[in-house]
Amino acid sequence: MQRASSLKKPSDVRRTSLPRASEYTRQFRKDWNRYNKAGKMDMSRAIELMTLIILKRPLGAEWADHELSGREWKGAREAHIGGDFLLVYTADDDFVEFVRLGSHSELFGR
Repeated sequence: MQRASSLKKPSDVRRTSLPRASEYTRQFRKDWNRYNKAGKMDMSRAIELMTLIILKRPLGAEWADHELSGREWKGAREAHIGGDFLLVYTADDDFVEFVRLGSHSELFGR
């Protein structure tokens, strides 16, 4: 039988910071409801990405996360949920705001 001390997790695995608080803009909620109702996009991937952002986990290359340029999007970031399905958000150490959800053409007019 193993001793209890040998079953303990290393201390770095047991310790973590609090997740960031988060909010959704009114437009984000509208975008979410529209895409969720349509059923054409994998909303579980959106949840997966949002969770990684809230928990301050590194986003791998698959998410193509990058800062947006332009006056309108100053301080915002964009990540690809899949194909041309994007999440726009702002974040600091303690807070995340999910701003928009949609395609490049819907969000940026391109």
